[in-house]
Amino acid sequence: MSRIPIPADALISLRQRLDSLPSRCQERRLLIEETASFYCVSLDTIYRALRDMKRPKQSRRSDCGKPRKLSAPDMSMYCEIVAAMKIRTNNSQGHHLSTARVIELLEEYGVETPQGFIQAPKGLLSKATVNRYLKAWGYTWEYLTRPIAAVRFQAEYSNACWQFDLSSSDLKYLKQPPSWIDLSRGNPKLMLYSVVDDRSGVCYQEYHCVYGEDVEAALRFLFNAMSPKNQSGLELQGIPAMIYTDNGPIAKSLVFQRVLEYLDIDLSIHTPNSKDNRRQTSRSKGKVERPFRTIKEAHETLYHFHEPETEAEANSWLHRFLVNYNNQPHRTEPHSRNFDWLQNLPKTGLQQMCSWERFCTFAREPQQRKVDGTARITTDGISYEVDQDLAGEKVTLWWGLFDNQLYVEWQDQHFGPYYPINAPISLHTYRARKKTKKEERIERIESLSKHLNLPKIALSGNASLHLVANRETTFSNVIPFRDPDPYQELTYPSILLAKRAIAEYLCKPLATLSIEQKDFLDTLLQSTLNKKEVISQVKKYFNNLGE
Repeated sequence: MSRIPIPADALISLRQRLDSLPSRCQERRLLIEETASFYCVSLDTIYRALRDMKRPKQSRRSDCGKPRKLSAPDMSMYCEIVAAMKIRTNNSQGHHLSTARVIELLEEYGVETPQGFIQAPKGLLSKATVNRYLKAWGYTWEYLTRPIAAVRFQAEYSNACWQFDLSSSDLKYLKQPPSWIDLSRGNPKLMLYSVVDDRSGVCYQEYHCVYGEDVEAALRFLFNAMSPKNQSGLELQGIPAMIYTDNGPIAKSLVFQRVLEYLDIDLSIHTPNSKDNRRQTSRSKGKVERPFRTIKEAHETLYHFHEPETEAEANSWLHRFLVNYNNQPHRTEPHSRNFDWLQNLPKTGLQQMCSWERFCTFAREPQQRKVDGTARITTDGISYEVDQDLAGEKVTLWWGLFDNQLYVEWQDQHFGPYYPINAPISLHTYRARKKTKKEERIERIESLSKHLNLPKIALSGNASLHLVANRETTFSNVIPFRDPDPYQELTYPSILLAKRAIAEYLCKPLATLSIEQKDFLDTLLQSTLNKKEVISQVKKYFNNLGE
């Protein structure tokens, strides 16, 4: 008996008739036996054909996704070599070897790998096949250079972290640069210096005309950011616990690092983009990058109508915009940025900033020099006279960025401050010099100021304006500034040096003093080493003895 193939329509008709019957029914068995007898097949064949009707047929080959010319481990090895060659030959413009060129090099010359020398047989690899498996196994250029997953962080309290950065202004240049700028180097570029509180997003920015990333301008800006503001609405102030910035010339400056160390500020630098080409610099410090774009799109675009002429005018307009910016809603909280900064101040209190005069003493840069035989040091045409004991010694000079004082370090001892001196004047040759036009103008203005008067209404003014003008932000808990005194300008380093200074003040050895006087000095120096207080107490005590 010949076997007749079962038509598809017969199987469909049988399936429909079986579905209309109960699952346990004698008629189901009879229908299957009749169909098997009609087509001369067994019962198992009928059951198997009915099962296969529900199973979808594969649209791909059974070996889909598997290499055919060579094994999967070998193809994976060649794909890794091709991807590694592309990464090794990549340049700053994103150009690298193509897949076809890498295959050509593998076939002609081979490559040295940690597993040994590998050279592909000619004709084994093709561009289409390698590209297909590069894409299937995740070795493509786009996948390998994709930025790593971002990790979002946020400080717990205000002033716990400030993000600091600078950007070139779209205005580029000012019509009237500051008078202290040396225009022989060209017109200075207008830069935006910015800090943003990581917790609240409160921003403070300033314009500065500089040549490149200037450390002096950065320190001046940070002092203004940490000091209380005169303008209402700019609440950001106090010394932060950490400053987060990029690895630029400012962060690499030893003077900048030393000033932050004296202020007890941690300097944190994010991983540069060039380390593995998978870390976006702008994304790492996006909280300070985003205000730059806001300023350039919402504020600096108005400079097409009116341009600021001076740096002070530009900063005045900028600060007026920042007041509105800081009063805008917080990125996640249902209140403004200023309100979030005030509500999340540290529990220990707001760290107070020091005075500008004290801040200037921190910003000093070291330089190795040798003192001449006359105990003088001359640099840039300016002479300084130091202690006689330093004549002929190699010393370290500490130059101030914001003042003309000079400090000298020699064998872990600090000397100074020293001020510029002029050349000696010949005997009997001094005479009063003629007043310059500038001095005459100053005297004329001073004389005029004594005769000026102002109506009292200019001070009292309108009551509503008076309330706005006198608005000041008060803080219940402010930590006084802790002076590190790195150059021992305020206190004596030790009791021995304090006694030496007292002996110089009294102009006689301390061994010649009486026992009561020695006891007084010992008690005084045990209680304090503050220079001003020690000299004041010694002067008062010995003056009373003289009476």
